[in-house]
Amino acid sequence: MTIDTQTIMDDVHLAEQLLENAEQNGGELSNNDIVFSLRNFLKMKYYPVAVKYFFSQNELVAFKKNAKYKVAFRPYTFCHFIAASRQRGDILLGTSDKVGCANANYVMGWKALDDAEIKSHMKYTKDWDQANRFVKTKKRLPEGLLAFAAAPLHKAPYVPDLIHGMSDVLQAYHLGNDWCAAHDQHPFKMTMTMNSSICHGCVMCHVTREPNITPMCSSSKTAGKTEQGEINWIWPGDQIEPTVHWMLERIVRDGGVSFPRTGETYPGFDICKLCSFLIFKEPKNKAD
Repeated sequence: MTIDTQTIMDDVHLAEQLLENAEQNGGELSNNDIVFSLRNFLKMKYYPVAVKYFFSQNELVAFKKNAKYKVAFRPYTFCHFIAASRQRGDILLGTSDKVGCANANYVMGWKALDDAEIKSHMKYTKDWDQANRFVKTKKRLPEGLLAFAAAPLHKAPYVPDLIHGMSDVLQAYHLGNDWCAAHDQHPFKMTMTMNSSICHGCVMCHVTREPNITPMCSSSKTAGKTEQGEINWIWPGDQIEPTVHWMLERIVRDGGVSFPRTGETYPGFDICKLCSFLIFKEPKNKAD
């Protein structure tokens, strides 16, 4: 099979082809097409990660039987599971004994609220009582979580509960705008919590069924959670397809994905506040 690079390099024709793929797939983009679109139009560097929480023993047994996956050599943070899928493309299974992060264990229901959890938030708050109240505002999964899986969206051998992505702020802004248009909802609500940005961010998305764009928590670079100070975007699993689907329709309509310079191909071309002096035109006399 030859690769039609001419189509791939033409944003409008590529978007039209991907939309045609969706028509041939019951009206929905495949996970492969979603990932391909995010990488080619929004220029996202990393794989979006499909996360699934296993509450059913039958589903967990089926995953173990049918999927080619890896487990942690020693306990790591939930962020490290996500990072390995995002950066290396691993399909991973995490269990309570392999999550070495008290914050993650708390929001996933594998650990009760205790003094240690409150103490870990003291550096952010005025006093113990405030830390206690703030921790209690966090969402938690219901009891009975058996395990979780993380995999690049295009490799996920399951229907994901949510999608975790990491990008620069402008890329996330594009995604948030397209979600609003696709789902006819505005404004887009962004929620930040003290500590546990990824683990709680994923839990909150799963519990509330709402997408979120939120900054990383402290020590993210030294802990291997981010590479260049990126921001998190977290989408309910069934809401990423309509978001990207509309993005493709918008590209066909406007001629490109960019919001800073509407209709242009690169989403980050925001030089000098859209300076009106930066104009390139075809010459009137091409012999000149």
